[in-house]
Amino acid sequence: MERPDELFLKRVFDYYFEAPLSVWATITPHLEHRNYKKNETIKEVGQTEHHIDIIIKGSIGVFFWTDNHPKCIDLFYEDYFSCDYMSYIESKPSELFVQALENTEVFTISRTKINELSEGNLMGNKIIRAAAQSLFLHKQRQQIEMLTLTAEERYKKMLMEQPDLINRTASKHIASYLGVTPESLSRIRNKVS
Repeated sequence: MERPDELFLKRVFDYYFEAPLSVWATITPHLEHRNYKKNETIKEVGQTEHHIDIIIKGSIGVFFWTDNHPKCIDLFYEDYFSCDYMSYIESKPSELFVQALENTEVFTISRTKINELSEGNLMGNKIIRAAAQSLFLHKQRQQIEMLTLTAEERYKKMLMEQPDLINRTASKHIASYLGVTPESLSRIRNKVS
């Protein structure tokens, strides 16, 4: 999918608001198609985030370094928005880096294009708000789950939502995302199986 497809955008955004295909046809020229190789860094530590991606195929992780190891704080998969949202909102560099976890294909939109879309354009504002809401809700749910569910319960929930997650995402990233050691994740997997 080299060119943004109106049906793809409609399917992604219908969860937030429904709009006719003609609206999405006006949006697609503002999107750029990109491919990332597995383990390719999309945004480095100390850089400012200037894009929001919509994942077509693949997965993306957001990480920070602690104790000389990357700690996974977010995992994103198909039909979802992805970026270092803290850096994007603040327009400042952050200590986070963003990486493709497998060969990944995205449509990306720059801050400049987002500003153009939102200036006096009701639909453009709705689109930007939908992306912001999606990223915020994802983070809020993650925080609530960290406080209310055990690691095993969070793992089961991940499997229900993304059954092929185990085959697609390295165990060290899943463990890090769940806030457990790889050894604890192995015990959880054995118990769940």
